[in-house]
Amino acid sequence: MRARFAFAAAALLCSANIARADDSAIIDRWYSALLVADRTELSDLLANNVRIKLDDLGVVQSKQEFIASIAEWQDAVAGAEIRHRIEKTEGGVTTVIACYDFPSNDMLMQETFAIANDQISASSQAAIAENCDGY
Repeated sequence: MRARFAFAAAALLCSANIARADDSAIIDRWYSALLVADRTELSDLLANNVRIKLDDLGVVQSKQEFIASIAEWQDAVAGAEIRHRIEKTEGGVTTVIACYDFPSNDMLMQETFAIANDQISASSQAAIAENCDGY
């Protein structure tokens, strides 16, 4: 009985670690696609019912609204670099610190991602500094 419990506990821990690794891969794909304004990849990464909350702007976008905004983003991100690191994963939400290093300025952001079925089901972003010195 004890061996079964230990095996079940180990299997649960392994599946949680695999889920985190999968979430990390999805987040890596997100930033790679965002950097080059890849509408197809971004669309594939977003669940159909996703809500993307841009806290600083007071805006919540649907998948269609977000993809439509990529044309403007493409101009803004030209020549930029995006660095990111996962801070924590808790309760199904992954928190990321991201440095958006644009040619004329940089900005440090805190972004969250809820991921289900290998797609982003919710995301939020908020500026935490006007430069990336704290990154």
